[in-house]
Amino acid sequence: MITRDLAAFADRFRRTPADLPACAKAAFLVAPEGFALAEQSARDNAYMAMDAAVDPQRALAQHRALQAALTEELPVSCFPGDPQAPDGLFPNNVFGTAPGRLVIGRMRHPVRQREAERADIRAFFTGVLGYEVVDLRGQPGVCELTGSLVIDRARGLGYCGLSERCDEAGAAAMHAAFGLRATLVFDLAPGEYHTNVVMSVLAGRALVVCPAGFADPAVPAALAGLYAPAVVELDAGQKAAFAGNCIALSPRRAWFSAAGAAALRPPQRAVLATAGLAVGEVPLDEIEKAGGSLRCCVAEIF
Repeated sequence: MITRDLAAFADRFRRTPADLPACAKAAFLVAPEGFALAEQSARDNAYMAMDAAVDPQRALAQHRALQAALTEELPVSCFPGDPQAPDGLFPNNVFGTAPGRLVIGRMRHPVRQREAERADIRAFFTGVLGYEVVDLRGQPGVCELTGSLVIDRARGLGYCGLSERCDEAGAAAMHAAFGLRATLVFDLAPGEYHTNVVMSVLAGRALVVCPAGFADPAVPAALAGLYAPAVVELDAGQKAAFAGNCIALSPRRAWFSAAGAAALRPPQRAVLATAGLAVGEVPLDEIEKAGGSLRCCVAEIF
C-alpha cells in the first residue's frame, strides 16, 4: 500500500503490529575527507552555510567522536571519504538496507551520483555480509533513500516527503526496494529538501516532527495522532538547529547533535524519557555547515 490518503494510512497503521526489529544491528559512516561544501547541493539545500569557512580537520575530529559515541550502542564501521565527493559523509542518502538487501539510491545531483559508484561499500555488503543489491539508479524517478524516506522499522511503514530530491516514481521504487508494508506520501514545504530534517521515528515508539516542514499541516497532525502521546513537536528554530535530524540506534537512547539537543526544551526531553529514550549528543557544528547533521551521517544496517 502506497498512498496519500491520511485516513487509509492511519487505519493501516493501527492494524500493523510492531513486530519487526525497531533498530539497526550495525551502522556505517563515511569519513569527511577533504571536507568542503558542495555547490550543486546548495541549489536545493537551504541548511548549507555557503558563506562560512570550513575546517576539514575539525570536521574529521567531530566525525571520529561521533563514531566513538555511537559504538556505545552497536558496531559502527567507517569507510574512507573521497574529496571528490564532498557530500559523501552523508551516506544514508545513497545507501540503505533492508534485511539481506543493500539499496542504492538515485541521487539528483551529479556530485552525489558518484558516491553510488563506490566498489568498496558494495563489496562489503555483497562479499562480506552476503547481501543482494537493489540498484535504483536505473529506475525512473529521483529517490534519496532515508533522507527522503523516514521508516518506522518496527512496523515496516514509510513516510516519504516529496521535494526536488524525491518524486512519486522514486517513492514507489523505494517502497518496493525496502519491502515496506505501507508508505504515506506527502509534499514537503517549499524549501525543504529531505524528510529526515523535519521528522524522525525513534525506535518505533516516539515521533519527533516539525509541522512547518510540511506543505499540508494535516499530515503532521495525523502523524502526531498515531504516535501520541510520545510526540515531540518542534518549532522552526529547533528544526534549523537540526533537532529533527535524530536517530535511535537502540531502544534506550535517541542521538542528536549537540545543537539539536540544546534546542530541546525540558518538556520535550520529558516526552522522550517517558518513551524510554535518553538523549545522547555529539558536537557536529562543523559538519552541520554542509547542511546535514547526525542522522544524515549514519547509514543503518538491518
